[in-house]
Amino acid sequence: MQFLTKSFHFCAAHQYGHKNWSEEKNNQVFGDDAKVHGHNYTLEVTVKGKITHETGFIVDLNHLKKIVKESVISVMDHSQIEKDIPWFAGKQPSSENMVVFIWEMIEPKLKNVKLHRVRLIETPTIKTDYYGPDYC
Repeated sequence: MQFLTKSFHFCAAHQYGHKNWSEEKNNQVFGDDAKVHGHNYTLEVTVKGKITHETGFIVDLNHLKKIVKESVISVMDHSQIEKDIPWFAGKQPSSENMVVFIWEMIEPKLKNVKLHRVRLIETPTIKTDYYGPDYC
C-alpha cells in the first residue's frame, strides 16, 4: 500500500459563537475568535492505494486536483464559512468540523484510491487531522 499527499491552499474567514448567547458569553467562551477573523489554510489530502503498473502512480493527480478544487477550494476560498456554506448551518466553523466537511466532499468522488487522511493547517501551531468516520 502506498500513500500520496497533495497540498492545497485557500483563504477563508469564520466566527465562533452562538446566536442565542449574549455577546459577553460568546466573548468569554470564544475570546477573540468570537470576532470575524480569517486564516490562510493549507489543506493536505492523503490518498492510499496500489501502484498502477501502466503509470507507476497510485492516483491520477489531475483527477485528485480537479475533485479538490471543484468540491472544496472553490467553495471555501474567500468565504465566511458559517455564512456562505450551507453545510455549516448550526455548526461551529471549527477546523474539526471543516475536515469532516472536506472529507464528505472528496471521498465519494475518488476513483481507484481511498481517502486516508485530511489534514487542515489553520496556523503554524494548529493542525487538525481526520481519518474518516470509520477510523477507530
